[in-house]
Amino acid sequence: MREKEVKVAFIDNSIDTSIYNPQKHWKPYLGVAWDSFKATKSHFPDLNRDYTHLILTGSEASIIERENWVYEEIEVVQDAVEKGLSILGSCYGHQLLAFTLLGSASVQRCAQPEVGWIPIQIKVENELLGKKRSAFSFSSHFDEVVNLSDAFLVLASSKDCQIQAFQLKKRPIWGIQIHPEINISNAQILLKKFISLNPETKPYFEKALKSIPKDSGLIRRIVKSFLVPREIE
Repeated sequence: MREKEVKVAFIDNSIDTSIYNPQKHWKPYLGVAWDSFKATKSHFPDLNRDYTHLILTGSEASIIERENWVYEEIEVVQDAVEKGLSILGSCYGHQLLAFTLLGSASVQRCAQPEVGWIPIQIKVENELLGKKRSAFSFSSHFDEVVNLSDAFLVLASSKDCQIQAFQLKKRPIWGIQIHPEINISNAQILLKKFISLNPETKPYFEKALKSIPKDSGLIRRIVKSFLVPREIE
């Protein structure tokens, strides 16, 4: 076993970067070597090239309606798990990670979508999120993770989403449903762009824009904890 210099493979799951650009949101916080790959173009990392960490971003896509590139990405994530990489999935990436590890029964449509700045409850003290407490973060999701097995620890919940964050026990593998990387000003811009995407979802984005933003700044704690060097075989 040896500790390797941190090198991140960043899988961008966005559909239209003129609307939602994950690289823009994550870049200010990474501070390490990272390479970006575009999932919808079937552009994925070769995990034999010294990558130590894998980030799976959000997406305008639904994990329920999967296109071919999703199954290609699942194979990459499976490889990353087998190789012992540290993995962090956010929103769509959180759902994709659960789907990869447990299958389709682990994801479903939300009974109540969460759009805007929501309170979450950190249920247990943990490496990624820190102490038990309440915190606020930006969120935008219409699907969710459900039915985790005993191999997982639920780290955080909210009123309308019981699995806001999870960890594969004893592994540096985490999923977070929230978008802590999207700050208040960028979130407001994103909500305005999302309004025109779909008449059915428009009311959620309009309501969120009228709400008072509350952000606890979880992103810095999350990235710092996630990007620590770890031993890899």
